[in-house]
Amino acid sequence: MKLGIVGLPNVGKSTLFNAITKAGAESANYPFCTIEPNIGVVNVPDKRLDVLEKIYSSRKKVYANIEFYDIAGLVKGASQGEGLGNKFLSHIREVAAIVHVVRCFDDPNVVHVDGSVDPLRDIETINLELIFSDIEMIDRRIEKSIKLARSGDKKAKEELALMERIKSHLESGKPVRTLEMTDEEIELVKGFFLLTSKPVLYAANISEDDLVSGNLENDFVLKVKEHAVSESSEVVVICAKLEEEVSSLEEDEKIELLREYGLEETGLDKLIHSSYKLLGLMSYLTAGVQEVRAWTIAQGTKAPQAAGKIHSDIERGFIRAETISYDKLVECGSEAAAKEKGFYRLEGKEYVMQDGDVVNFRFNV
Repeated sequence: MKLGIVGLPNVGKSTLFNAITKAGAESANYPFCTIEPNIGVVNVPDKRLDVLEKIYSSRKKVYANIEFYDIAGLVKGASQGEGLGNKFLSHIREVAAIVHVVRCFDDPNVVHVDGSVDPLRDIETINLELIFSDIEMIDRRIEKSIKLARSGDKKAKEELALMERIKSHLESGKPVRTLEMTDEEIELVKGFFLLTSKPVLYAANISEDDLVSGNLENDFVLKVKEHAVSESSEVVVICAKLEEEVSSLEEDEKIELLREYGLEETGLDKLIHSSYKLLGLMSYLTAGVQEVRAWTIAQGTKAPQAAGKIHSDIERGFIRAETISYDKLVECGSEAAAKEKGFYRLEGKEYVMQDGDVVNFRFNV
């Protein structure tokens, strides 16, 4: 899964990126310190793998992972090339969702490009740049479709009508994700790679002072949450500075520090959980002596398609899925005990996978 991180300069984007990926992206108190996107791959924390590793005495543990694309801070006019914005925007056209970092703290030592902190104005600035960029993209596609539609191509006519609806929606200042579309239209739009068609997760970045005082929902954060509700987006409250500190600690030290702040999980954990929820994703597990591994799939995926995540041959030659829920396997303590008690199920091609299924696929090619 790929997530693109966007935001104005100096909102904490690169600080957050450094913290969650330990990739050392350049972070500076001025705009445009980075031109190429910084890319970091992080493991999706999953404690179930630690337990399965012990049950199976596995040699290897493989987590699902997420790629974060951190692009330079956008400013007004980015879609027209201001601050080389167009180059930045092209880097996130193929991500699954956008993490929009919003500054929700006052600090006279950290410059704000617009001179003051106003989360809603900042969100609007970024959204408008993404909208302008999408209008430019749609205009180019409309040009091509007009020629095909004139030749009598029925599909091109339908596509043209959809694109004209999209353009009108964008020109009214609304993102494509808020446009009502049929399932077929939604599938078609995916191929357009429009930035505003992607789901958005707002990361409200608060100060350490607010964190210490327990003021996780300051006035800035409340404004972001209210806006997110209006477009069915998710919000995660984070403190990028704390995340940076936590990222350099050993696991036990990390837990201790989070406890001091009254937190149960890191910002990365929050981002991942919210991203999975936003995108309708879940994980199934495979386990054995060689390795235990988590595989990310969409909710509602059937067994053969889930098997295809491992290898296309397994999907093609799928016979059945030998399945048990993670909780039931742990309750039994071993695979042998679970089989003896009859908790393993043989599921066919129509079986819809569940989060935490531990599976062995049987296939023949």
